[in-house]
Amino acid sequence: MSITEAGVADHVSRAWADGRGGAILTANVDIVRAATRDPALADLVGRSELVVADGMPVVWAGRLAGTAIPERVAGSSLVHSLSERAARDGRSVYLLGGSSGVPEAAAAALLERYPSLRIAGAHSPPYGFDADPAARRDVTELVRAARPDLVLVGLGFPKQERTILDLRAELPDAWFLGCGAGIPMAAGQFRRAPGFLQRSGGEWLHRLVLEPRRLARRYLVDDLPFAVRLLTGALRVRLLGR
Repeated sequence: MSITEAGVADHVSRAWADGRGGAILTANVDIVRAATRDPALADLVGRSELVVADGMPVVWAGRLAGTAIPERVAGSSLVHSLSERAARDGRSVYLLGGSSGVPEAAAAALLERYPSLRIAGAHSPPYGFDADPAARRDVTELVRAARPDLVLVGLGFPKQERTILDLRAELPDAWFLGCGAGIPMAAGQFRRAPGFLQRSGGEWLHRLVLEPRRLARRYLVDDLPFAVRLLTGALRVRLLGR
């Protein structure tokens, strides 16, 4: 969607005031690649009210194809801008995801930064919970009982989006952000790249240096060739109209 980070916060704030909930999906190269290969994942992406470009290749491809995308909107940044808006609006936040102790540490960091923020809860679901119907119900009930206005879900795509679908059925007035690594980043587990790398599209290199074993195959084997094809296809649309 052609919207700025500040515009996302404004949209969510207005929706809270009107009693409307929704979900935000931050589409990076990995998510776009997965959605183009699997219709079920594409449908999952389409269920979110807001889909924003999280990744400079996605921004560049959109612009090349003629879509006026004003800026990159990263999930890790939205964790802070939406928490700040929640604090200003008197809304509560729940953090779901990350390894044991991480969502609690992220909650403490957000509360220190935004002292008026209301923390509804924080939870690290057990590994594989999404494959166990009983465990999924337990997680859903835990969040539902807290009645948060904003749920930050950092479980990775598509697990976090599937979890969000479960939660939306119980909390239709809440907003949900699928934020990937945004929770451990907020906790200080690792830092984002310097601003110039973020703006130039090089943040993936920073992440790769920090987590080479986990990210090398995804970034170098899967995402990098797809990003090249994505940009080439967008340029073809721009030049040839197809």
